[in-house]
Amino acid sequence: MSLTVSPDLLAQAEAGHVDQEAFLACVRDSLPYAYSLVERLAGELPTAERDFADNLVPPADDVAQGQLLRAMASTSIREALERRFGVALAFQNCHRLAAFRPQAVGGEQYRRFISAESQVLNQQPEFVNC
Repeated sequence: MSLTVSPDLLAQAEAGHVDQEAFLACVRDSLPYAYSLVERLAGELPTAERDFADNLVPPADDVAQGQLLRAMASTSIREALERRFGVALAFQNCHRLAAFRPQAVGGEQYRRFISAESQVLNQQPEFVNC
């Protein structure tokens, strides 16, 4: 299960409208590693010399890795994080997450990061099961 959903949030969803702040609180509480990683990268972005800030450190354990994978695999979670932190996210492997300046999407650095070539070059044997 990706998120631990409160009865109130479930009732909102059943009524057809989920408050975005409540949804983000659910994401933060359910996937703390993923949330804090995006928050950290967004905080680093304003002083980054490139169009992005990225994470090169694998998660400490399977729990953290699973949280990041679940957050990046969900369009609604990913988009909510992007809106919250004002970034565009790009993801490789089990840990290489980058927060881009939104205006950089489509630019050279973004295209290079999301390319098949970068994906292949970023592979390592220990990432086979990530």
